[in-house]
Amino acid sequence: MPSPENRLPRTSLIEIALEGIADWVSKYRRNFGLDNQLGLCAPDEVMRVARDLRVTPGELQELARKGPNAADLLLKMLVALHVDPKALENTDPHVMRDLQRLCTTCGAKKRCERELANRTAGDHFREFCPNAFTLDALLDRKGQPSGQ
Repeated sequence: MPSPENRLPRTSLIEIALEGIADWVSKYRRNFGLDNQLGLCAPDEVMRVARDLRVTPGELQELARKGPNAADLLLKMLVALHVDPKALENTDPHVMRDLQRLCTTCGAKKRCERELANRTAGDHFREFCPNAFTLDALLDRKGQPSGQ
């Protein structure tokens, strides 16, 4: 029979199991957009929010699943291109929202991070960024050369 010193207390095993279950539930809720208030909204409210954002309810659900920081790289990209994010938000909120929407769903985030870190994003964003067309239009509007 094992000595009492060698046995793990039952509570620690239960705690470990409960923590594992809690982690799984948190990941599940986060992956399915239930971690935010959108999961608690009535369908008509979701429709109203989607309409206000000019997206479909399905797109809104997808955006919500990505989390609140999914478009953070956009701000860094704008700064790298010498475009003031706050000024853009104030002068063209619809353009900013479209940029954020595409950034949120972008599949090239790792490359974007790498290019931003290497300070080469201004030269290469057209190769990977789904916002390249709009970013070029913003640069043209500012009178900056597109080939930054």
